[in-house]
Amino acid sequence: MKMNKFYVVGTPIGNLEDITYRAVRILGEVDLILCEDTRVTRNLLERYQIKTPTMSYHAQSKISKAEKIIELINEGKNLALVSDAGTPTISDPGSLLVSQIKQSCPEVEIIVIPGPSAIISALSISGISVAEFTFLGFLPHKKGRETLFKEIAVSERLMCFYESPHRIIKTLESLIKFAPDKKVIIARELTKIYEQVVSGSPEEILSYFNSNPDKIRGEFVVMVSNR
Repeated sequence: MKMNKFYVVGTPIGNLEDITYRAVRILGEVDLILCEDTRVTRNLLERYQIKTPTMSYHAQSKISKAEKIIELINEGKNLALVSDAGTPTISDPGSLLVSQIKQSCPEVEIIVIPGPSAIISALSISGISVAEFTFLGFLPHKKGRETLFKEIAVSERLMCFYESPHRIIKTLESLIKFAPDKKVIIARELTKIYEQVVSGSPEEILSYFNSNPDKIRGEFVVMVSNR
């Protein structure tokens, strides 16, 4: 009996050319693609003339959606999971779905199709040593946020996290308060036309963005290291 498969597929973080031949093939072969936002994924699928049906699965999806996915797997369907950008399950609700599938359908093969990751991409062009680092994902909005900044301040390791344009200024203000002597490297709009890397002290970076508010766009990867 042929075992059905569940693929975790990395997709571009910006430039649609950054997808592997294998990912294109798999997305074209599976029975259904699970997406954060079907509209976003549709742009990628149309670019590569992939006609596979899609279904949404995101942080707000109800338990019944996961149950439906498991039902499809039990029917013998091959499914693929993608995020809006990058590698699913990394700071992404897909990790919960993979865990549920492992518990409910232990006979199903869960296969990774590697692809881009914003954190790895940012580190590769940061110009700092990355022998080891701590990745914090997206920082909490309120509870525990100050505690994390205090940890960043005393850490000997490189500390990395994602931030949105709506909170980047507050984040830099917190770094000035708790870790003013650290070096900060910020990468934004990776692989896109306006890709940019800015580095300096927290105060220098804040001054730059306050003087260039048009640059406060896109997703930010923040890296904090000792000088």
